[in-house]
Amino acid sequence: MRKRPLLACAVTAALATYVLVAATAASAADTLLSQGKPVTASSTESAAFPAANAVDGNFGTRWSSAFSDPQWLQVDLGASATITSVTIDWEAAYAKSFTVQSSANGSSWTTLYSTTTGAGGRQNLSVTGSGRYVRLNTTARATQWGVSLNEFQVYGSGGGTTTPTIPPGAVRVAEFLADCPFTHRLPDDPIVFPNLPGASHMHSFFGSEVTNASTTVNDLINANSNCNPSIDKSSYWIPTLYQDDVPVEPTTGVFYYLGEGVSDALIAQTQPFPVGLRIVAGNAKATGPADNTIARWSCLHHGEVNPSSDFVNCPAGSMLESYLDFPHCWDGKNLDSADHKSHMAYPVGNACPASHPVVVPKLRQVMRYPVNGDPARLRLASGRGYTMHGDFFNAWPADEMARRVNDCIRIIVKCGVDGRP
Repeated sequence: MRKRPLLACAVTAALATYVLVAATAASAADTLLSQGKPVTASSTESAAFPAANAVDGNFGTRWSSAFSDPQWLQVDLGASATITSVTIDWEAAYAKSFTVQSSANGSSWTTLYSTTTGAGGRQNLSVTGSGRYVRLNTTARATQWGVSLNEFQVYGSGGGTTTPTIPPGAVRVAEFLADCPFTHRLPDDPIVFPNLPGASHMHSFFGSEVTNASTTVNDLINANSNCNPSIDKSSYWIPTLYQDDVPVEPTTGVFYYLGEGVSDALIAQTQPFPVGLRIVAGNAKATGPADNTIARWSCLHHGEVNPSSDFVNCPAGSMLESYLDFPHCWDGKNLDSADHKSHMAYPVGNACPASHPVVVPKLRQVMRYPVNGDPARLRLASGRGYTMHGDFFNAWPADEMARRVNDCIRIIVKCGVDGRP
Protein backbone atom coordinates (compact mmCIF):
# COMPACT_ATOMS: atom_id res chain seq x y z
CA MET A 1 0.00 0.00 0.00
CA ARG A 2 1.41 3.40 -0.90
CA LYS A 3 1.93 6.15 1.65
CA ARG A 4 0.87 9.68 0.79
CA PRO A 5 3.32 12.53 1.43
CA LEU A 6 2.83 14.04 4.89
CA LEU A 7 2.17 17.46 3.35
CA ALA A 8 -0.67 16.06 1.26
CA CYS A 9 -2.19 14.45 4.36
CA ALA A 10 -1.97 17.71 6.30
CA VAL A 11 -3.54 19.72 3.50
CA THR A 12 -6.37 17.22 3.18
CA ALA A 13 -7.07 17.39 6.90
CA ALA A 14 -6.92 21.18 6.97
CA LEU A 15 -9.36 21.51 4.11
CA ALA A 16 -11.88 18.96 5.38
CA THR A 17 -14.18 21.54 6.96
CA TYR A 18 -13.97 23.82 3.92
CA VAL A 19 -14.82 20.98 1.56
CA LEU A 20 -17.89 19.97 3.52
CA VAL A 21 -19.24 23.52 3.48
CA ALA A 22 -18.35 24.08 -0.15
CA ALA A 23 -20.05 20.86 -1.18
CA THR A 24 -23.32 22.22 0.15
CA ALA A 25 -22.91 25.60 -1.52
CA ALA A 26 -21.62 24.37 -4.88
CA SER A 27 -24.91 23.08 -6.15
CA ALA A 28 -27.48 24.55 -3.83
CA ALA A 29 -30.16 24.54 -6.49
CA ASP A 30 -29.55 20.88 -7.34
CA THR A 31 -29.95 17.60 -5.52
CA LEU A 32 -27.00 15.37 -4.70
CA LEU A 33 -27.95 12.18 -6.54
CA SER A 34 -24.91 9.98 -6.20
CA GLN A 35 -24.35 9.66 -2.46
CA GLY A 36 -24.73 6.09 -1.23
CA LYS A 37 -25.61 4.77 -4.67
CA PRO A 38 -24.09 1.56 -6.08
CA VAL A 39 -20.65 2.24 -7.53
CA THR A 40 -18.05 0.18 -9.37
CA ALA A 41 -14.50 0.83 -10.49
CA SER A 42 -11.93 -0.55 -12.87
CA SER A 43 -9.63 -1.44 -9.96
CA THR A 44 -8.73 -0.66 -6.36
CA GLU A 45 -5.32 -0.16 -4.80
CA SER A 46 -6.36 -2.38 -1.89
CA ALA A 47 -9.40 -3.35 0.18
CA ALA A 48 -8.82 -0.21 2.28
CA PHE A 49 -9.79 2.07 -0.62
CA PRO A 50 -12.97 0.62 -2.22
CA ALA A 51 -15.06 2.35 -4.86
CA ALA A 52 -17.86 2.92 -2.33
CA ASN A 53 -15.65 5.43 -0.50
CA ALA A 54 -16.07 7.86 -3.39
CA VAL A 55 -19.82 8.24 -2.80
CA ASP A 56 -20.11 7.78 0.98
CA GLY A 57 -20.29 11.51 1.80
CA ASN A 58 -17.17 11.24 3.95
CA PHE A 59 -14.23 13.36 2.79
CA GLY A 60 -11.96 11.44 5.14
CA THR A 61 -12.23 8.28 3.06
CA ARG A 62 -11.19 7.72 -0.54
CA TRP A 63 -11.19 5.40 -3.52
CA SER A 64 -7.77 4.67 -4.95
CA SER A 65 -7.06 2.75 -8.16
CA ALA A 66 -4.22 0.52 -9.26
CA PHE A 67 -1.07 2.29 -10.41
CA SER A 68 -1.81 2.26 -14.15
CA ASP A 69 -3.77 3.96 -16.92
CA PRO A 70 -6.60 3.98 -17.86
CA GLN A 71 -9.02 3.75 -14.91
CA TRP A 72 -12.73 4.42 -14.37
CA LEU A 73 -15.31 4.90 -11.63
CA GLN A 74 -19.03 4.50 -12.35
CA VAL A 75 -22.06 5.31 -10.22
CA ASP A 76 -25.62 4.06 -10.78
CA LEU A 77 -28.14 6.79 -9.95
CA GLY A 78 -30.96 4.22 -9.81
CA ALA A 79 -33.06 5.75 -12.59
CA SER A 80 -32.75 8.32 -15.33
CA ALA A 81 -31.71 11.74 -14.09
CA THR A 82 -31.09 15.22 -15.44
CA ILE A 83 -27.45 15.98 -14.64
CA THR A 84 -26.43 19.60 -14.09
CA SER A 85 -23.07 19.43 -12.32
CA VAL A 86 -20.39 17.03 -11.16
CA THR A 87 -17.95 17.65 -8.33
CA ILE A 88 -14.68 15.72 -8.24
CA ASP A 89 -12.68 16.02 -5.05
CA TRP A 90 -9.26 14.59 -5.89
CA GLU A 91 -6.82 13.28 -3.34
CA ALA A 92 -3.16 14.16 -4.03
CA ALA A 93 -3.06 11.46 -6.73
CA TYR A 94 -5.17 13.00 -9.48
CA ALA A 95 -5.64 12.66 -13.24
CA LYS A 96 -4.48 15.19 -15.81
CA SER A 97 -6.59 13.72 -18.60
CA PHE A 98 -10.13 12.51 -18.00
CA THR A 99 -13.73 12.58 -19.20
CA VAL A 100 -17.08 12.50 -17.45
CA GLN A 101 -19.78 10.56 -19.31
CA SER A 102 -23.42 9.62 -18.84
CA SER A 103 -25.43 6.67 -20.11
CA ALA A 104 -29.01 5.47 -20.08
CA ASN A 105 -28.09 1.79 -20.23
CA GLY A 106 -24.50 1.42 -19.03
CA SER A 107 -23.15 0.61 -22.50
CA SER A 108 -23.71 3.63 -24.79
CA TRP A 109 -22.01 6.75 -23.42
CA THR A 110 -22.26 10.51 -24.00
CA THR A 111 -19.36 12.75 -22.98
CA LEU A 112 -20.37 15.58 -20.65
CA TYR A 113 -16.90 16.95 -19.92
CA SER A 114 -13.36 16.33 -21.16
CA THR A 115 -9.93 17.74 -20.32
CA THR A 116 -6.26 16.99 -20.84
CA THR A 117 -5.07 19.68 -18.42
CA GLY A 118 -6.64 18.69 -15.13
CA ALA A 119 -4.97 20.29 -12.11
CA GLY A 120 -6.45 18.17 -9.32
CA GLY A 121 -7.92 19.63 -6.16
CA ARG A 122 -11.65 20.13 -6.04
CA GLN A 123 -13.28 20.58 -9.44
CA ASN A 124 -16.88 21.77 -9.84
CA LEU A 125 -17.98 20.97 -13.38
CA SER A 126 -21.12 22.49 -14.87
CA VAL A 127 -22.53 19.99 -17.36
CA THR A 128 -25.70 19.37 -19.32
CA GLY A 129 -26.90 15.84 -19.83
CA SER A 130 -29.04 12.96 -18.66
CA GLY A 131 -28.74 9.29 -17.86
CA ARG A 132 -28.86 6.69 -15.17
CA TYR A 133 -25.13 6.01 -15.06
CA VAL A 134 -22.30 8.51 -14.69
CA ARG A 135 -18.70 7.48 -15.29
CA LEU A 136 -15.35 9.14 -14.70
CA ASN A 137 -12.76 7.86 -17.18
CA THR A 138 -9.14 8.76 -16.46
CA THR A 139 -6.49 8.25 -19.15
CA ALA A 140 -3.36 9.99 -17.82
CA ARG A 141 -2.24 10.18 -14.19
CA ALA A 142 -0.44 13.18 -12.77
CA THR A 143 1.63 11.12 -10.31
CA GLN A 144 3.34 7.75 -10.08
CA TRP A 145 0.41 6.49 -8.00
CA GLY A 146 -3.03 5.49 -9.19
CA VAL A 147 -5.91 7.97 -9.27
CA SER A 148 -7.70 8.68 -6.01
CA LEU A 149 -10.92 10.49 -5.11
CA ASN A 150 -12.20 11.65 -1.77
CA GLU A 151 -15.67 12.15 -3.26
CA PHE A 152 -17.39 11.93 -6.65
CA GLN A 153 -20.66 13.86 -6.54
CA VAL A 154 -23.32 14.04 -9.22
CA TYR A 155 -25.98 16.75 -8.93
CA GLY A 156 -29.26 17.28 -10.74
CA SER A 157 -32.82 16.02 -10.55
CA GLY A 158 -34.47 12.63 -10.88
CA GLY A 159 -32.56 9.44 -10.27
CA GLY A 160 -33.67 6.52 -8.13
CA THR A 161 -35.23 6.58 -4.73
CA THR A 162 -33.69 5.18 -1.59
CA THR A 163 -33.08 1.48 -1.14
CA PRO A 164 -36.46 -0.31 -1.17
CA THR A 165 -37.84 -1.56 2.11
CA ILE A 166 -37.70 -5.31 2.65
CA PRO A 167 -41.35 -6.49 2.83
CA PRO A 168 -42.48 -8.37 5.95
CA GLY A 169 -42.12 -12.11 5.47
CA ALA A 170 -39.89 -11.78 2.41
CA VAL A 171 -37.70 -14.76 1.64
CA ARG A 172 -34.09 -13.61 1.98
CA VAL A 173 -32.75 -15.02 -1.28
CA ALA A 174 -31.51 -12.64 -3.98
CA GLU A 175 -33.50 -13.84 -6.97
CA PHE A 176 -35.87 -13.07 -9.80
CA LEU A 177 -36.61 -15.31 -12.77
CA ALA A 178 -38.00 -15.81 -16.24
CA ASP A 179 -39.85 -18.96 -17.32
CA CYS A 180 -39.25 -19.40 -21.05
CA PRO A 181 -40.55 -22.48 -22.92
CA PHE A 182 -38.94 -24.00 -26.00
CA THR A 183 -39.68 -22.09 -29.20
CA HIS A 184 -37.78 -23.67 -32.10
CA ARG A 185 -34.70 -25.59 -33.28
CA LEU A 186 -32.09 -24.40 -35.77
CA PRO A 187 -28.43 -25.24 -36.55
CA ASP A 188 -27.68 -21.55 -35.91
CA ASP A 189 -25.77 -19.52 -33.33
CA PRO A 190 -25.91 -15.69 -33.68
CA ILE A 191 -23.12 -15.28 -31.09
CA VAL A 192 -20.52 -17.84 -32.20
CA PHE A 193 -21.47 -18.02 -35.90
CA PRO A 194 -23.23 -14.72 -36.70
CA ASN A 195 -24.73 -14.47 -40.19
CA LEU A 196 -23.75 -18.09 -40.98
CA PRO A 197 -26.99 -20.10 -41.10
CA GLY A 198 -26.45 -23.82 -40.65
CA ALA A 199 -22.86 -23.44 -39.42
CA SER A 200 -23.59 -24.69 -35.91
CA HIS A 201 -24.75 -27.94 -34.38
CA MET A 202 -28.47 -28.06 -33.61
CA HIS A 203 -29.66 -25.66 -30.93
CA SER A 204 -32.92 -25.47 -29.00
CA PHE A 205 -34.06 -21.87 -28.50
CA PHE A 206 -36.09 -20.36 -25.67
CA GLY A 207 -37.67 -16.94 -25.17
CA SER A 208 -37.51 -14.90 -28.36
CA GLU A 209 -39.44 -16.49 -31.21
CA VAL A 210 -37.29 -15.12 -34.02
CA THR A 211 -33.70 -16.06 -33.15
CA ASN A 212 -31.58 -17.27 -36.05
CA ALA A 213 -28.02 -16.87 -37.29
CA SER A 214 -28.50 -13.20 -38.19
CA THR A 215 -30.34 -12.01 -35.10
CA THR A 216 -29.38 -8.61 -33.65
CA VAL A 217 -30.43 -7.02 -30.38
CA ASN A 218 -32.90 -4.82 -32.28
CA ASP A 219 -34.49 -7.93 -33.77
CA LEU A 220 -35.04 -9.29 -30.27
CA ILE A 221 -36.39 -6.04 -28.88
CA ASN A 222 -38.97 -5.80 -31.67
CA ALA A 223 -40.06 -9.46 -31.66
CA ASN A 224 -42.42 -11.57 -29.56
CA SER A 225 -41.19 -13.62 -26.62
CA ASN A 226 -42.85 -16.63 -25.01
CA CYS A 227 -41.22 -15.91 -21.66
CA ASN A 228 -43.15 -15.25 -18.50
CA PRO A 229 -42.75 -12.29 -18.11
CA SER A 230 -43.23 -11.47 -21.78
CA ILE A 231 -41.24 -8.24 -21.34
CA ASP A 232 -38.12 -10.42 -21.31
CA LYS A 233 -37.27 -10.31 -25.00
CA SER A 234 -33.95 -12.10 -24.48
CA SER A 235 -32.91 -15.21 -26.36
CA TYR A 236 -31.51 -18.30 -24.64
CA TRP A 237 -30.25 -21.39 -26.42
CA ILE A 238 -28.65 -24.77 -25.67
CA PRO A 239 -27.51 -27.81 -27.68
CA THR A 240 -30.47 -30.05 -28.50
CA LEU A 241 -30.80 -33.26 -26.45
CA TYR A 242 -31.44 -36.55 -28.28
CA GLN A 243 -32.71 -39.86 -26.92
CA ASP A 244 -32.21 -42.71 -29.37
CA ASP A 245 -31.42 -39.99 -31.93
CA VAL A 246 -34.87 -38.41 -31.49
CA PRO A 247 -34.83 -34.77 -30.27
CA VAL A 248 -36.29 -34.23 -26.81
CA GLU A 249 -37.07 -30.76 -25.52
CA PRO A 250 -37.30 -29.65 -21.87
CA THR A 251 -40.74 -29.31 -20.36
CA THR A 252 -39.69 -25.70 -19.76
CA GLY A 253 -36.61 -23.58 -19.42
CA VAL A 254 -36.30 -21.62 -16.18
CA PHE A 255 -33.71 -18.85 -16.01
CA TYR A 256 -32.90 -17.62 -12.52
CA TYR A 257 -31.18 -14.26 -11.98
CA LEU A 258 -29.35 -14.54 -8.67
CA GLY A 259 -27.21 -12.58 -6.27
CA GLU A 260 -24.71 -15.08 -4.95
CA GLY A 261 -21.08 -16.12 -5.22
CA VAL A 262 -19.86 -12.74 -3.92
CA SER A 263 -20.07 -11.00 -0.54
CA ASP A 264 -23.28 -9.32 0.57
CA ALA A 265 -21.54 -5.95 0.19
CA LEU A 266 -20.89 -6.70 -3.49
CA ILE A 267 -24.40 -8.10 -4.00
CA ALA A 268 -25.60 -4.65 -2.91
CA GLN A 269 -23.56 -3.18 -5.77
CA THR A 270 -24.90 -5.53 -8.47
CA GLN A 271 -25.39 -3.75 -11.79
CA PRO A 272 -28.09 -4.59 -14.36
CA PHE A 273 -27.08 -6.44 -17.51
CA PRO A 274 -26.56 -3.87 -20.28
CA VAL A 275 -28.89 -4.31 -23.24
CA GLY A 276 -27.16 -6.39 -25.90
CA LEU A 277 -24.78 -8.22 -23.55
CA ARG A 278 -23.90 -11.70 -24.83
CA ILE A 279 -22.65 -14.50 -22.56
CA VAL A 280 -21.66 -18.10 -23.24
CA ALA A 281 -21.25 -20.62 -20.40
CA GLY A 282 -20.00 -24.21 -20.46
CA ASN A 283 -17.69 -25.93 -22.93
CA ALA A 284 -19.13 -27.23 -26.20
CA LYS A 285 -15.73 -28.72 -27.08
CA ALA A 286 -15.17 -30.60 -23.82
CA THR A 287 -13.51 -34.01 -24.28
CA GLY A 288 -14.22 -35.23 -20.76
CA PRO A 289 -16.03 -34.31 -17.52
CA ALA A 290 -13.04 -32.39 -16.20
CA ASP A 291 -13.30 -29.96 -19.13
CA ASN A 292 -16.67 -28.65 -17.97
CA THR A 293 -17.10 -28.41 -14.23
CA ILE A 294 -19.76 -25.70 -14.59
CA ALA A 295 -22.49 -27.92 -16.11
CA ARG A 296 -24.13 -30.62 -13.99
CA TRP A 297 -26.83 -33.25 -14.47
CA SER A 298 -29.15 -34.65 -11.79
CA CYS A 299 -32.53 -36.33 -11.31
CA LEU A 300 -35.64 -34.42 -10.24
CA HIS A 301 -36.62 -35.32 -6.65
CA HIS A 302 -34.00 -38.07 -6.47
CA GLY A 303 -31.11 -36.76 -4.43
CA GLU A 304 -29.74 -40.27 -3.99
CA VAL A 305 -28.41 -40.01 -7.55
CA ASN A 306 -25.19 -38.01 -7.33
CA PRO A 307 -24.97 -35.03 -9.71
CA SER A 308 -22.44 -35.37 -12.51
CA SER A 309 -20.91 -33.40 -15.38
CA ASP A 310 -22.13 -36.22 -17.64
CA PHE A 311 -25.58 -37.78 -18.01
CA VAL A 312 -26.92 -39.71 -15.02
CA ASN A 313 -29.25 -42.73 -14.79
CA CYS A 314 -32.54 -41.43 -13.41
CA PRO A 315 -35.13 -43.80 -11.88
CA ALA A 316 -38.38 -44.51 -13.71
CA GLY A 317 -40.92 -41.75 -13.25
CA SER A 318 -38.32 -39.05 -12.65
CA MET A 319 -36.94 -36.41 -15.00
CA LEU A 320 -33.41 -35.56 -16.07
CA GLU A 321 -32.26 -32.12 -14.94
CA SER A 322 -29.53 -29.85 -16.29
CA TYR A 323 -28.05 -26.95 -14.30
CA LEU A 324 -25.66 -24.39 -15.75
CA ASP A 325 -24.31 -21.25 -14.02
CA PHE A 326 -23.14 -18.32 -16.13
CA PRO A 327 -20.22 -16.06 -15.15
CA HIS A 328 -21.32 -12.86 -13.40
CA CYS A 329 -18.30 -10.60 -13.28
CA TRP A 330 -18.21 -8.22 -16.27
CA ASP A 331 -15.27 -6.14 -17.55
CA GLY A 332 -17.59 -3.12 -17.63
CA LYS A 333 -16.81 -2.31 -21.26
CA ASN A 334 -17.54 -5.03 -23.80
CA LEU A 335 -20.88 -6.55 -24.75
CA ASP A 336 -19.01 -9.49 -26.31
CA SER A 337 -15.43 -10.62 -26.95
CA ALA A 338 -13.58 -12.53 -29.66
CA ASP A 339 -13.89 -15.85 -27.83
CA HIS A 340 -17.31 -14.83 -26.42
CA LYS A 341 -16.04 -15.45 -22.89
CA SER A 342 -13.14 -13.09 -22.10
CA HIS A 343 -15.39 -10.13 -21.27
CA MET A 344 -16.89 -12.18 -18.42
CA ALA A 345 -15.37 -14.04 -15.47
CA TYR A 346 -16.42 -16.09 -12.45
CA PRO A 347 -15.86 -14.71 -8.93
CA VAL A 348 -12.82 -15.76 -6.92
CA GLY A 349 -12.91 -15.68 -3.13
CA ASN A 350 -16.38 -14.07 -3.01
CA ALA A 351 -15.21 -11.14 -5.12
CA CYS A 352 -14.86 -10.25 -8.78
CA PRO A 353 -11.32 -10.14 -10.18
CA ALA A 354 -9.79 -6.70 -10.83
CA SER A 355 -9.96 -7.38 -14.58
CA HIS A 356 -13.75 -7.85 -14.36
CA PRO A 357 -14.84 -5.54 -11.54
CA VAL A 358 -18.56 -5.16 -12.30
CA VAL A 359 -20.91 -7.56 -10.52
CA VAL A 360 -23.98 -8.47 -12.58
CA PRO A 361 -26.70 -11.01 -11.77
CA LYS A 362 -25.70 -14.67 -11.85
CA LEU A 363 -27.78 -16.36 -14.54
CA ARG A 364 -28.65 -19.98 -13.70
CA GLN A 365 -30.16 -22.06 -16.49
CA VAL A 366 -32.33 -24.99 -15.34
CA MET A 367 -33.72 -27.52 -17.83
CA ARG A 368 -35.95 -30.53 -17.02
CA TYR A 369 -36.29 -33.23 -19.63
CA PRO A 370 -39.02 -35.91 -19.72
CA VAL A 371 -36.46 -38.74 -20.00
CA ASN A 372 -34.91 -41.24 -17.59
CA GLY A 373 -33.07 -44.55 -17.61
CA ASP A 374 -29.95 -45.64 -19.47
CA PRO A 375 -27.79 -42.55 -20.19
CA ALA A 376 -26.14 -44.40 -23.09
CA ARG A 377 -29.28 -43.63 -25.07
CA LEU A 378 -28.67 -39.88 -24.68
CA ARG A 379 -26.51 -37.38 -26.49
CA LEU A 380 -26.37 -33.66 -27.07
CA ALA A 381 -25.99 -32.11 -30.49
CA SER A 382 -22.52 -31.12 -29.25
CA GLY A 383 -21.63 -34.56 -27.83
CA ARG A 384 -21.70 -36.15 -24.37
CA GLY A 385 -23.40 -34.53 -21.39
CA TYR A 386 -20.22 -32.71 -20.37
CA THR A 387 -20.45 -30.61 -23.56
CA MET A 388 -23.57 -28.92 -22.19
CA HIS A 389 -23.40 -25.15 -22.70
CA GLY A 390 -25.71 -22.18 -22.87
CA ASP A 391 -25.92 -18.89 -24.72
CA PHE A 392 -27.64 -15.72 -23.50
CA PHE A 393 -28.39 -12.63 -25.59
CA ASN A 394 -29.83 -9.95 -23.31
CA ALA A 395 -32.83 -7.96 -24.51
CA TRP A 396 -34.59 -7.14 -21.24
CA PRO A 397 -35.90 -3.55 -21.21
CA ALA A 398 -33.25 -1.57 -19.33
CA ASP A 399 -35.70 -0.11 -16.81
CA GLU A 400 -37.29 -3.48 -15.98
CA MET A 401 -33.93 -5.20 -15.55
CA ALA A 402 -32.76 -2.31 -13.37
CA ARG A 403 -35.90 -2.45 -11.21
CA ARG A 404 -35.48 -6.16 -10.56
CA VAL A 405 -31.82 -5.77 -9.70
CA ASN A 406 -32.64 -2.95 -7.29
CA ASP A 407 -35.74 -4.49 -5.67
CA CYS A 408 -34.70 -8.16 -5.57
CA ILE A 409 -30.96 -8.68 -5.95
CA ARG A 410 -29.38 -5.78 -4.07
CA ILE A 411 -31.55 -6.12 -0.97
CA ILE A 412 -31.50 -9.96 -1.10
CA VAL A 413 -35.19 -10.67 -1.60
CA LYS A 414 -36.77 -13.56 -3.51
CA CYS A 415 -39.01 -12.26 -6.32
CA GLY A 416 -41.28 -14.00 -8.81
CA VAL A 417 -41.56 -13.61 -12.57
CA ASP A 418 -43.14 -10.18 -12.04
CA GLY A 419 -39.99 -9.00 -10.29
CA ARG A 420 -41.77 -8.52 -6.98
CA PRO A 421 -41.56 -10.40 -3.64
